[in-house]
Amino acid sequence: MEKMISKSQFKPRALQYFREIEKTGKELIISDRGKPVLKIIPYKENPEEALKALRNTVIKYEDPTEPVGLEDWEILK
Repeated sequence: MEKMISKSQFKPRALQYFREIEKTGKELIISDRGKPVLKIIPYKENPEEALKALRNTVIKYEDPTEPVGLEDWEILK
């Protein structure tokens, strides 16, 4: 699970959090008034690693401008 901290907690200890992220490889989410606003992730040299999570998640549409039929709306709900 990702760790979440407030901006006020992050600011005085930024270097400490950067070192922790670099060491553990875990992500850190920074919140503002309880809402997530930033995500700090470790840098990865190999861009293929970042794309692995997206593989087989994109749907291919042959004709994206084709109208959607009434029966298709039920599937989309």
